[in-house]
Amino acid sequence: MNPETHYEVAIVGGGMVGAAVARALAGSRVALVSREHRPEIALQGFDARVYAISPGNAEFLDKLDAWSAIPVRHRTPVHAMRVYGDDGASLIEFDAYRTGCAELAWIVEDRKVHEALWRGLEGQGGLALFPGSSVQDLEIAPERASLRLNDGRKLDAMLVVGADGAHSFVRDRACIASEERSYGQTAVVANFACERPHRNVAYQWFQGGGGRSAAASGGARRGAVLALLPLSGEHVSMVWSTPYAEAARLLALDGAALAGEVAAAARNVLGELSLVTPPRGFPLQRLNAARRAAPRVALAGDAAHVIHPLAGQGANLGLQDARALAEVMAGREPGRDPGDLRLLRRYERARAEAILAMGATVHGLYRLFDARGRGLARLRNAGLNLADRLPVIKNLLMRHAMG
Repeated sequence: MNPETHYEVAIVGGGMVGAAVARALAGSRVALVSREHRPEIALQGFDARVYAISPGNAEFLDKLDAWSAIPVRHRTPVHAMRVYGDDGASLIEFDAYRTGCAELAWIVEDRKVHEALWRGLEGQGGLALFPGSSVQDLEIAPERASLRLNDGRKLDAMLVVGADGAHSFVRDRACIASEERSYGQTAVVANFACERPHRNVAYQWFQGGGGRSAAASGGARRGAVLALLPLSGEHVSMVWSTPYAEAARLLALDGAALAGEVAAAARNVLGELSLVTPPRGFPLQRLNAARRAAPRVALAGDAAHVIHPLAGQGANLGLQDARALAEVMAGREPGRDPGDLRLLRRYERARAEAILAMGATVHGLYRLFDARGRGLARLRNAGLNLADRLPVIKNLLMRHAMG
């Protein structure tokens, strides 16, 4: 076995989760295989794709020396959140200050997180980077796993971490089944300048499930969810999850027309809007891997689970995977094989409850607000108002999301 090509851990996927795992395993002999090259420093302006990073994950990124590498103006705190039902009147509000917290979440751009995580990788001892590379073959043997890259290079590793997204090559080669289902929606994302100050409040509206907004949209937005998230300098990031046909129509609008539709759908809470980044669309699906671990393989991030963005928790689940996997690796007994399935099941058990609970909650909310019928509409909107009047429930929901 060639020591120059042998690693304790080989991470496949250099996105946010894969890079976080690599940073968290500092001190181990690690290979990071990434299709992308090192992220280039972004130009001035905003990235259209953003994440709502929980305080717990912000602390994790800080321990990796990545949080401080994100410019302050590109991490915006969320102090409150208002979620509206589809009847135009029901509402549940979350306020960080009322529970003694500084913020509910931080809105951070995808590119900025990616840059911050990669910035320290080149100088990390024990880490070998393989940017612009993909895995063409993966063989899993009892004593090790072998990877063949697209340029012919071969690597051996005791553990392979699949952080290579929803269409994971590692998951397929490890023969881990997954349940996949399309939501029949596209997430349309864009950034806007707003006329009125957002005051660090995030907004979300359920649309078109049978209430008045359904009639107003002619049913085209059935089950849709619109979110406006605060950015610095009186800007907001929009995530509008809506059926394919309606998303295609929105993406075809010119900037002024799109801004007008968003402002109207948001009930003009922030006044007039002006488009500052071109809109982009991302098809939405639900995915759940049958297992998160197999002999010599662990899955993390979208390779293991994908959920609807209505709760903004997809990125947080992925970072929590990275945290949990790093903790299991750090806590293993001296000389313990990092690819031992019994060890990896510690990681699987540590993540099972949180992933199941978040997936069930998010999918349940989507199904509830997607359902037709006036009776169901009255029931779900009444439930939203009731939850707003029960501080215990609100605090449990908020603290779970802030994890």
